[in-house]
Amino acid sequence: VQLVESGGGLVQPGGSLSLSCAHSGRTFSSYTMGWFRQAPGKEREFVAAVIYNGAILDYLDLVKGRFTISRDNAKNTVYLQMNSLKPEDTAVYYCAAGPRGKFLSAYRSSINYEYWGQGTQVTISS
Repeated sequence: VQLVESGGGLVQPGGSLSLSCAHSGRTFSSYTMGWFRQAPGKEREFVAAVIYNGAILDYLDLVKGRFTISRDNAKNTVYLQMNSLKPEDTAVYYCAAGPRGKFLSAYRSSINYEYWGQGTQVTISS
């Protein structure tokens, strides 16, 4: 399985970005998908997750109401729509795939993911 993120870039505070993550395997619907981020000098942190059928979502409190995770199983792709971006959202964003079957809250931990993308840089600056 390979995960390839795209959509990062530089945007001004208050702006929006949409990230995509393409899953190469045929078993995309078998995985819970998550987004994490890592800012310079900080640990990688959970941002959002969506279960295999898209029915249940989970978010880091700091991004609730601003970020939206979604998935399209027909396209083997998971998305992260980011609105009202703040400088503190600056980080490398990673998507990850974890075998389904756990409570969604478990996917806040990176240890429950099996595959990771290479990351895409998101910079919020004026």
